[in-house]
Amino acid sequence: MTVINFPKRPGAFGGRDVICFSHLRWDFVYRRPQHLMSRFAGQGRVFFIEEPLTSDGTTYFDISEREPNLFVCVPHLPKSAGRGQVPEIMRHLIDLMRIEHKIDNYITWFYTPMMVDWIRQLTPQAVVYDCMDELSGFKNAPAELVERERELFAKADLVFTGGHSLYEAKRTQHTDVYAFPSSIDKGHFATAILIRDDAAKQAGIPHPRIGFVGVIDERLDKSLLAETADLRPDWNFVMVGPVVKIDENDLPRRDNIHYLGQRTYEDLPAIMSGWDAAMMPFALNDSTKYISPTKTPEYLAAGLPVVSTPIRDVVRPYGEMGLVHIAETAEEFAAGLQHAMDEDAAERRTKVAELLSDHSWDKTFSTMNELINDMIVGQQAMHVTVEAGMK
Repeated sequence: MTVINFPKRPGAFGGRDVICFSHLRWDFVYRRPQHLMSRFAGQGRVFFIEEPLTSDGTTYFDISEREPNLFVCVPHLPKSAGRGQVPEIMRHLIDLMRIEHKIDNYITWFYTPMMVDWIRQLTPQAVVYDCMDELSGFKNAPAELVERERELFAKADLVFTGGHSLYEAKRTQHTDVYAFPSSIDKGHFATAILIRDDAAKQAGIPHPRIGFVGVIDERLDKSLLAETADLRPDWNFVMVGPVVKIDENDLPRRDNIHYLGQRTYEDLPAIMSGWDAAMMPFALNDSTKYISPTKTPEYLAAGLPVVSTPIRDVVRPYGEMGLVHIAETAEEFAAGLQHAMDEDAAERRTKVAELLSDHSWDKTFSTMNELINDMIVGQQAMHVTVEAGMK
């Protein structure tokens, strides 16, 4: 086995490192893992380990530095390797990486329980499970995911959840569970309010435009989207994001529904600036039961009125505060969108500014980091106390 494409750094490196295990690829949609890991890279190195790819050749890590101190690590495993061999191969690759880069002072961070078998040989200062979704409710979830999560709960020192409803579901499964709902890069999305030039990709689409940005998968209520578009043929519905886990042929096709594909994180404010309202037509199923959509505060920060189906972490607090219109049927959705576009934008933006004044990924990161530091210091003090008692 070999490790290739491994950037070299002269001299020793200070600070605590993070070895992050993620089912989401770094170059997919820019969301919670990227926001948090980029900030951890400001105080230590981050090794972001993705799911393996198969290859015909040698087993190796393809590792590249995407930001200062942030390394994306893509395992390549031979097609001949069976599922039962993967954990052992990955443990070996991680050991080689750790030795190569002298990773001694580190924590492990998980976004998926399916990689918990990869760290049996490691002795991190802390194990963190950032449970951003209830993955067992997603389409094509592995049958063993629930059991793997039990194992991860047993190993984890801290558990963070991606929303309040998920916190309520997980808080009895671990002694240290903390809710960290989706946060916001306010400055990035607020630029949408000032942008006047229309994004080229949607420049030919007439107004009013109702927009959605995000992964288009089993969480989308396809029937709701189609029926709402049929009710208002004079409106145009703009869908921005990659289509995954569902057949594109099953998506509703109408003259007033436009699929723009995946756009970069940097492009989103310019695209949102050309919308008259934003929507979250989520289906109400197992995959959406505990979601806390990052797009909710992003839409609001971009100055947009928003309509959503009754997702619990949208109803609380955004719906209860009157910042998001809640609708379930197509008729309700169309009426909600009309009401949203007619409302007083200045009044809404004032309320949004008050709500989001204390929200930021910087604050989320800082609070998480403080919890980790406190936990490590507490463990070290306990270890010293035990050692002193044995003398």
